[in-house]
Amino acid sequence: MGKVTGFLEIDRQVAKYQPASDRIRHFREFTIPMSDQEVQKQAARCMDCGIPYCHGPTGCPVHNQIPDWNDLVYNGNWDEAIRNLHSTNNFPEFTGRVCPAPCEEACTLNLEDVPVAIKTVEQAIADKAYEMGYIVPQPAVTKTGKKVAVIGSGPAGMAAAQQLARAGHEVHVYERESKAGGLLRYGIPDFKMEKNFIDRRIEQMKGEGVTFHCGVNVGVDLPVQRLLNENDAVLYCGGSETPRDAAIPGVEFAGVHDAMPYLVQQNRRLGRENIDSVGWPSEPILAGGKHVVVVGGGDTASDCVGTAFRQGAVKVTQLDIRPQPPEKEDKLAVWPFWATKMRTSSSQAEGAVREFQVATLEFVGDEDGNLTGVKCCQVDERRKPVAGTEFVIKADLAFIAIGFRGPFTNSVLKDLGDTLKLATDRRGSTNVIANELDYKTSVEKLWTAGDVRRGQSLVVWAIREGRQAARAIDEELMGATVLPR
Repeated sequence: MGKVTGFLEIDRQVAKYQPASDRIRHFREFTIPMSDQEVQKQAARCMDCGIPYCHGPTGCPVHNQIPDWNDLVYNGNWDEAIRNLHSTNNFPEFTGRVCPAPCEEACTLNLEDVPVAIKTVEQAIADKAYEMGYIVPQPAVTKTGKKVAVIGSGPAGMAAAQQLARAGHEVHVYERESKAGGLLRYGIPDFKMEKNFIDRRIEQMKGEGVTFHCGVNVGVDLPVQRLLNENDAVLYCGGSETPRDAAIPGVEFAGVHDAMPYLVQQNRRLGRENIDSVGWPSEPILAGGKHVVVVGGGDTASDCVGTAFRQGAVKVTQLDIRPQPPEKEDKLAVWPFWATKMRTSSSQAEGAVREFQVATLEFVGDEDGNLTGVKCCQVDERRKPVAGTEFVIKADLAFIAIGFRGPFTNSVLKDLGDTLKLATDRRGSTNVIANELDYKTSVEKLWTAGDVRRGQSLVVWAIREGRQAARAIDEELMGATVLPR
């Protein structure tokens, strides 16, 4: 906790944004950092609530010790605060930027709609730690002689690799793309998290002995069996990248795209990379001067909205099949869990037109095969079309952002399925089957973690699974482990 009476004396404040009219002119982060003194005041609001749901299973998947580091920040002990934060979370500068903060939903003060600004404080601790030089490589004092390969360098793969290297193992990370980071680098737009934060962590991990092999598509360029033969353990953290099939007529029209290729392309442009990417379409997708429709109501859809505005879209409309949620939830019915209520992302606040309880019937095109509009209708509470409510939205460009059903199936899964019969979930997804205790797959010496196992989820969940899988591997290889679960 912070100051005993802080929640009574200090109003909740969070970091401000640049005005929408300014921030849509660039792709950089637009959050205006708070001063150290302001952050300390917000940390002081952490109250002696008795049961801190914020860092329990309802609040923080990695179990950040939020009251502890709030107290440390309030007392100006930034060095100890980052050590405490790192004890549960390898990458607080990532989660402090992109996590939706279920911890704040679970905060006792959220019963009064004024939760502690936990996410703001978390990001401030990480940024201050870099500024003060507290974040340095922590190589293992002794080596175990064991060798571990990690497939995928997203948040799960990075967290696992760092934990395993610090335990003394020789760790090699294999990444399909030309740079490490996975979803963090190629899926999340720069205006939400600039990529220099990933680069700094990569350099720290290299200093801890982790070796990165980028541009290696495991299962295509490098057989999985070879990794299994040459390593004591292999951890598969391939993410969830195969889009769900929308089954909407007209997807063949030029101008209709899945969301992820669009986001990947823009991130590659900003990273000064060629937009050609393994597994994604290579024709340029740009929204400048166009009417854009985004199908879907989640974070990926919101990222498409913000990217389209920055590329110069004339108008952006977002379609959500769900009914418009209430402005305010019933606290006593849902707290401390994540509530369904009206939420407006920073991208939506930049001028998106939001249509709720609307189904996409078909994409409409001209005789040349170009998209001209999106035919929609209102739906009832069962998501069934309401007769006579059809309408067409003008569109030159449309993105389908309705989620993902599993990892790519043309590399690791195909290689393992053809040779070792890796067990996957066949009920509408291709997630790899493994439990949350040891993360072992049906293949000997192969573990899995992150979205490839649990399905599409949050970055903070990926970090948790990577850490837990690292502990399971270390325990298997050494007979015991000191890595936290």
